[in-house]
Amino acid sequence: MKHIFLFVSFIMCASGAAQSNFNDIFAAGVADAERFTNAYMAPLSEGMVYSISNGWYNSGEAKPLGGFEISIIGNMASFKNKEDKKTFVLNTADYDNLKFVDGSVSKIVSSGLGDLEGIRVFVEGEIAPGVTSREEFELPTGLASENINFVPSAFLQVSVGLIKGTEIKARFLPKINTDDVAVGFYGVGLQHEFTSLLPAEKIWPVAISGVIGYTHLTGTYNFTDTDLIAGDNQEIDAKINSWNFQAVVSTKLPIINFYGGLGYISGNSKTDVLGTYIVQQGPFQQTIEDPFTLTKKVSGATANIGTKLKLGFFRLHADYTIAQFNSLSVGVNFGFR
Repeated sequence: MKHIFLFVSFIMCASGAAQSNFNDIFAAGVADAERFTNAYMAPLSEGMVYSISNGWYNSGEAKPLGGFEISIIGNMASFKNKEDKKTFVLNTADYDNLKFVDGSVSKIVSSGLGDLEGIRVFVEGEIAPGVTSREEFELPTGLASENINFVPSAFLQVSVGLIKGTEIKARFLPKINTDDVAVGFYGVGLQHEFTSLLPAEKIWPVAISGVIGYTHLTGTYNFTDTDLIAGDNQEIDAKINSWNFQAVVSTKLPIINFYGGLGYISGNSKTDVLGTYIVQQGPFQQTIEDPFTLTKKVSGATANIGTKLKLGFFRLHADYTIAQFNSLSVGVNFGFR
C-alpha cells in the first residue's frame, strides 16, 4: 500500500487505490487493460472533480477595494454510501481475454473507490501447437479497503476586492513531490455582488452574488512494482480541469453569518498511462510502450449551505454541498473586510 496524503488529491488517492498488482491487468493485453482501467479509474476522476471544485466562497458579500482574505481550505467529497461509485460490473463478454477463476461470466468488482478484495481472474491461450499457458492474478481493490471513504483536496486561497462589488480569487497547492507521487494545482475565480449595485445597499439584510471558479490539477503516480509485469517508468499522469458556476446568498451580520448557493459544476480529466510494460508470463507476452489515455467528463447541479464566524482578523467557515458527490468544506481565514 502506497502512502496516502489526505490533504492532496486525485493522484494521492490513486496511489492508495492502485495496489502493487494494479498493472497485472496488462497480462490480458492492451485492449482489456484499457477497458478495465477506464471503468476502475472513472469514479475516482469524478470524485476529484467535485472535491477540487468547492470552497470558492464563504459569503455573498464581495470585498471592498483593497479588502483581502487569505484562507486555508480543505474539501472532502464523500462516497461512503455510493455503492454505484465503489463498484462496477465486469462482464467477461466485453473482454477479449479476461476470465473469472470461479467461472462467473459477470461479477461486481471494485472501482478505485471500492473495497472488494480477493477477486481472481485469469488469462489463457495457446503459445504453441498443443501448448496452453494460463496466468492467474487478483484484481486491485480501492480506497474503501483502507477505510477511506472520501476524496480529499486542500489548498491556499487568496481573495482581493477590486472595483465596487467585484472580488478576484486565486487558489493553489504548491507542487508536492515524494518518491512515487507529484501533485499540485491552481485556480482562479471571480465573485460579483449584485446587491452592491442597489440603492441603499448597506441596509439590505442579505447579499446576493454570482461566482465563477476554474481549477486545474496535475499529478503523477509511479507504480513500477510487480513481478508479473516488468518494465520501468510505469506511471499515471493526470490532468483535471473543473468549472464551478454559483449563485450565492448570505446574511450580513457582524459576527456569525449564514450562506448558501445553487450552481453547476463541469469538469474533465485526462489520464495518461505511461511507461514500459513487459508482460513476462502468460499467453500474451509482449512489450507495451505508453499504452493508452483515458478521458472522463463530469457535470452536475450542486446546492450548499454554510456558516462563517468572524472574530476580527480571524474567521472560520464550514459548508456542506449536495451533489453527485456530497462534500464538506472547512476553512481557516485571515483578512480585512
